[in-house]
Amino acid sequence: TLARLGEQICQSPEEFKAWSQNLGHEQVLTTFMSYGKVATDRQGAIIRGLGVPRQPTHPSAGCLAEELLEELKRRGVSLSANS
Repeated sequence: TLARLGEQICQSPEEFKAWSQNLGHEQVLTTFMSYGKVATDRQGAIIRGLGVPRQPTHPSAGCLAEELLEELKRRGVSLSANS
C-alpha cells in the first residue's frame, strides 16, 4: 500500500527515491520490482501521455534510469537491442 501511494504522489525520481528509502529499500529498484505492476488503465494513460511534449519533472530525472540500469546489470539482465 505504501509503495503504491508513493507511485501516486511522488512527482520526480528524487522524491520516489526518498520514498523508497523511507520504506527501507536501499535500491529504488527493490520498490519497483517488489510491489505489483501498473494497472492496465493507468498503463494506457501513461503510454498515451508519452506522445505529449513535456518538461522533465526534475533536473536529475536521468538518475533513476541510471540506477535501474545498474541494478539490472548487477542482476545479470542483458539489455541488448537484439533482445
